[in-house]
Amino acid sequence: MKKRYITVHLWNILALNEIINLPLLWSAAKQSPESKMVEDFRRRLKYFFMNPCEKYRARGRKPWKLMLQILKIAIITIQLVSFGLSNEMMVTFKDENLVTFKHLFLKGYTDQRLGQYALYTKRDVYDHIHYIINRYITLQNLTVGNHAYERAGGVYTPLSVCQEFYRNGSISPGNETFDIDPHIEKGTKRTLMQHSSIPQRLAGHLNFSLDFKRLLSVNIYLTLKAINLQTVRHHELPDCYDFQIMIVFDNRAHSGRIKVDVDNDVSIYECRDWNVAGTSGKNDHRLLLFDSLVILACFTSLILCTRSIINGIQLQFEYNIFFHAYYNKIVSWSDRMEFVNGWYILIIVSDTLTIAGSALKIGIQTKYLTNYDVCSILLGTATMLVWVGVIRYLGFFKKYNILILTLRAAFPNVIRFSCCAAMIYLGYCFCGWIVLGPYHDKFRTLDKVTECLFSLINGDDMYSTFQKMRAKSYMVWLFSRLYLYSFISLFMYMVLSLFIALITDTYETIKHHQQDKAPVSHLHAFIAECRDQPESGRYQTEEEKASCCSFPCCCFT
Repeated sequence: MKKRYITVHLWNILALNEIINLPLLWSAAKQSPESKMVEDFRRRLKYFFMNPCEKYRARGRKPWKLMLQILKIAIITIQLVSFGLSNEMMVTFKDENLVTFKHLFLKGYTDQRLGQYALYTKRDVYDHIHYIINRYITLQNLTVGNHAYERAGGVYTPLSVCQEFYRNGSISPGNETFDIDPHIEKGTKRTLMQHSSIPQRLAGHLNFSLDFKRLLSVNIYLTLKAINLQTVRHHELPDCYDFQIMIVFDNRAHSGRIKVDVDNDVSIYECRDWNVAGTSGKNDHRLLLFDSLVILACFTSLILCTRSIINGIQLQFEYNIFFHAYYNKIVSWSDRMEFVNGWYILIIVSDTLTIAGSALKIGIQTKYLTNYDVCSILLGTATMLVWVGVIRYLGFFKKYNILILTLRAAFPNVIRFSCCAAMIYLGYCFCGWIVLGPYHDKFRTLDKVTECLFSLINGDDMYSTFQKMRAKSYMVWLFSRLYLYSFISLFMYMVLSLFIALITDTYETIKHHQQDKAPVSHLHAFIAECRDQPESGRYQTEEEKASCCSFPCCCFT
């Protein structure tokens, strides 16, 4: 009887436990679909942050973006080298012609001339103007280059002598009086040449006079034509050049020293008629096709990277809703930015610059455009960004990834520190400009001051900066010593040391995090709970699994 009582009692206890635990079991059964949804979302997040190789092992999708970026690095670099060689020949031709014009038109000019070319007497000014006119008239008998006059409608383009001067003025330094009208007037004289023959001495018939007390400048304008034949050796068609030359006699300072300079503007265009033995122009067509290939590759890369950024932003919104629904928390801004891949933004900028630069390059090759400088900036910046983007692929290896993580983590602190240091730097710049400018050539203008101080920070040209300080004023000389010693000590021994310490501290912090393998954010901690390896096959979608069953040879696990 006792045994029966004990058996019944145990049975009642078990039944009671089942009744008590029934809501918990029902709740667990109810939460199992939601738990599966959480695991699927966690797995989806982990797949999103995989590198291309891991994504290939997870779903068998070939890394088209990776292969396209590698192709872009090759073809963009080849395009830049090709344009750089062509640009180098153009720049060399322009620079050498500018030196030629200085030797042809400046009396007594030498390449080793120290200081700026200048005149100091009235007779020298008149002689040099007449000298330039006569040299221009007899240019065909003087030059060893293929220079020629410009003709419009069968008439040679005239040489123009223009002067700028104050409208009225009466200046008497001896009496310490002056009366001047600051409005500027211009006067122009032209030297014409007939189509049939070139006059021998027209300069003597060019009558003009200069009022040096009112004179601001004398500008001589002339136009010459030339053909750049050196490109033939590099299998490129020669271009025709128009040089708009301007010779300036600058008297704006009225200091008794008239500075003379030669400048030119260049127009480049396709020659009207050309014939190169053994050349049919196929090389130009190949270059145009190659540039079109670059544009196509960059446009494809632009679309793929834009799509990836859009997918990342959409996944960010889903994660934000999920995190708020399940954990009742707001996702931090740093976790949100994890979904926006900065490397894709870098690639998009690079692709945009490359497409614009390649379009300009095509325009230059077809002689519709001559914007070499703009094209160089676009292609040069794009190529730089492409090669910087290579760091992303090095980041797939843990030993290289620490550099990227250090740069990204240290960037905000570096920017804040640089802003503080810039305030001190600008203070020294303005002080040096206003105090030392009248006594030191390197502090004469504000841009020279910034360049000089930046060189001093890097330890360049220190001794000459100290030595070139003029000792006309002992007070200023003493101030310059205090100024330079304090600046060098402050920036070299304190600012730079703190700057390096910021980056070193960030590097050590990231290094410890990698050794401890601890998640650095809620997002990474949530993803770390997924233990599925890329080869597990659990990352494939239903469509991919079906395709793997239908085509086993296409399934990579």
